[in-house]
Amino acid sequence: MSTTDKYYNQIQIATSYIKNIYDGEIKVALTLGTGLSGIKEDIDLLHTIPYGEIPNFPQSTVEGHEGHLLIGTWHGVNIMVMSGRFHCYEGYTAKEVTFPVRVVQALGIKNLWISNVAGGLKAEYPAGALILIKDHINMMPDHPLTGMNDDRLGLRFPDMKEAYTQSWRDKFKVAAKSIDIPYHEGVYVSLQGPSLETPAEYNMLHIMGADVVGMSTVPEVIVAKHAEIKTLVCSIVSNVCYPPEEISETTLEEVIAVAHKSGDQLKKVWEVLIKEM
Repeated sequence: MSTTDKYYNQIQIATSYIKNIYDGEIKVALTLGTGLSGIKEDIDLLHTIPYGEIPNFPQSTVEGHEGHLLIGTWHGVNIMVMSGRFHCYEGYTAKEVTFPVRVVQALGIKNLWISNVAGGLKAEYPAGALILIKDHINMMPDHPLTGMNDDRLGLRFPDMKEAYTQSWRDKFKVAAKSIDIPYHEGVYVSLQGPSLETPAEYNMLHIMGADVVGMSTVPEVIVAKHAEIKTLVCSIVSNVCYPPEEISETTLEEVIAVAHKSGDQLKKVWEVLIKEM
């Protein structure tokens, strides 16, 4: 069996496991970043599936990532929530990190909403600010589409001009304005981690044109684009990383605390979007 066939079969086995539990249509998949699991509190849960029970699924190893796949309804809309994600710094390849997106594709889900926490690279971004992502800069050492391409999953050379779906960004802006939730729009740069960046690196990333920096999301967005899944991505600024003289040491506990506080703002915007579906 070829490597591509083996990977494709792994996707199908994981998907079949989920379908045996719930085989209804799912409109949106949500990926929740560090400390953002509180978003799920308003969802009417039908099923909670630990990642460890899904064949071939990676396992979350980071504090703040619960490691459950949730299926339920939110204001009458069927959704799937990935409460906890995976990172290359945990030792996973980019292909392993994005395996859940392939399962989303195989389940026939057409929309993927992603949240994350990220360092702010603009002086006007306070901790807790919402950043609607419009583009990215990929500085990861591994790429999820390397190796033989499987035409069943997508094109060999996917165009990335609109990796962050314009229609979803437009709807986000309208929704946020309707409930007076402030936000900025910016570019996300992704590095492998797990060490945070140095002041010199933050300065370099700012000069490059990045607005926020993190250790996730970009591989997932690349695969979503390859799979023709529409994406909406929002970052929560966890700590101020620019200008260099304003940088202070950051702990995971502080990041989680900021995410919990601002996650409610993001949930309110998503809720407006769900109600309109």
